[in-house]
Amino acid sequence: MEKQSTTPVSSNEDIVIRKTSKYHPSIWGDYFIHRATSPDLTEVSVRVEELKKQIKNLFRETSEILQIMNLIDAIQLLGLDYHFEKEIDGALSLISKHDAKNYELYETSLWFRLLRQHGFYVPPDVFNKFKDEEGNFMSTLNEDVKGLLSLYNAAYLRIHGEYILDEAILFTKNRLALSLDKLKQPLVILVSLFLETPLCQRNKRLLARKYIPIYQEEERRNEAVLEFAKLDFNLLQSIHQEELKKISMWEPQAIDEVPEYLKDFYLKLLRTFKEFENELESDEKYRIPFLQDEIKALSRSYFIEAKWGIEKYVPTLEEHLSHSLVSTVYPVLICASYVGMDQVASKEVFEWVASFPKILKASTMIARLMNDLTSHKRERQRDQHAASTIECYMKEFATDEKEAYKNLMEMVEDAWKDHNKECLNPTQVPRLIIEKIVNFSRVLEEVYKYTDIYTNSNTTMKDNIYMLLVESVLI
Repeated sequence: MEKQSTTPVSSNEDIVIRKTSKYHPSIWGDYFIHRATSPDLTEVSVRVEELKKQIKNLFRETSEILQIMNLIDAIQLLGLDYHFEKEIDGALSLISKHDAKNYELYETSLWFRLLRQHGFYVPPDVFNKFKDEEGNFMSTLNEDVKGLLSLYNAAYLRIHGEYILDEAILFTKNRLALSLDKLKQPLVILVSLFLETPLCQRNKRLLARKYIPIYQEEERRNEAVLEFAKLDFNLLQSIHQEELKKISMWEPQAIDEVPEYLKDFYLKLLRTFKEFENELESDEKYRIPFLQDEIKALSRSYFIEAKWGIEKYVPTLEEHLSHSLVSTVYPVLICASYVGMDQVASKEVFEWVASFPKILKASTMIARLMNDLTSHKRERQRDQHAASTIECYMKEFATDEKEAYKNLMEMVEDAWKDHNKECLNPTQVPRLIIEKIVNFSRVLEEVYKYTDIYTNSNTTMKDNIYMLLVESVLI
């Protein structure tokens, strides 16, 4: 990288002054290192197994399709579905064979959403029956808030060309917003939650934490499911706290070694790769070179962006994205998340992710655009900062900032449609692999929805971390 500014020290030595962003200090410090360890949870674990058996019996004992759908929906919203994958798969196979033509709006939308979420393609024309002779959604649906919310969440699983789902989002969003003042608890909280971010785009663990008190207020709640959700959340939280403690103790703090920064960072990176390799079985060590290649690609993209910033170069949008999708770091993070996934992450999986498949491109597109849309004003105040997608779009298409924002947000919506399409069966790789990318994309909605809470973490980011990793659920 070219020197940005220098201060002479001697005839043959310069100090390089690097331009860096200003970030506030960590708001957590060493909290997670010194936090008291969790108490013995043996009794809790025993109770969890008892409740799990009860809920598995519900799947066997319930024959009514709508009851099964509501059970699956509650289990998923509460973040318990990983315990019942076999039961849910079996139930959905039966549900997929069931005709929804006699269902009302809520049931039809729930049927559609549950199947689409699990990769079943069901056509959106099941919603035609809710339209009038002029092709508009019936006005009689306006008072059916539960049905409208169900349709709203179902419609966000749309793919390209499904115009009826595009219409459904506009129709339901407006009416749900207008209904908020008239609703009672817990429905008002639920509607507000999903108007902010639709169900399929929400982080699952954070949603589970927020949904537990909502489910507790529902008249048709299942007490065993509710108790299981509370205990399971706290058990998982205790595991995550221990993991976070280990990570916090292991992670280098190289702030005092800035003069040797690149050398120090590089050596630590090599040692980390070696640690990863030592943890893997002999037939799994091939994974490390794939991860190393992603790190190299990331470094190249950083170098190019730094060069653009120094030269004040504003590339075309396409040229910008060819590098900035990589600099989201998502290709590295997703590849790294596969390294420890046992046999489900085969060599074919790593070859697939290295090919930059469509779902990974969609995820990185969401990351890049949402990041730039929320941090554009802050970052353009920095000297020698590379042009964002906003500036590239404005220059190439001769638009103002408002128009650029609007059109780039449409690109985000298109990326989600690509995302949804790639999740439909059959998938190129196991669904567990696909789900990793989906979860990364969901994180983006929490981090960059309205403002950059990654950079400004003393905001809702602090609240979210507190809910997930500090505050236990009251039993």
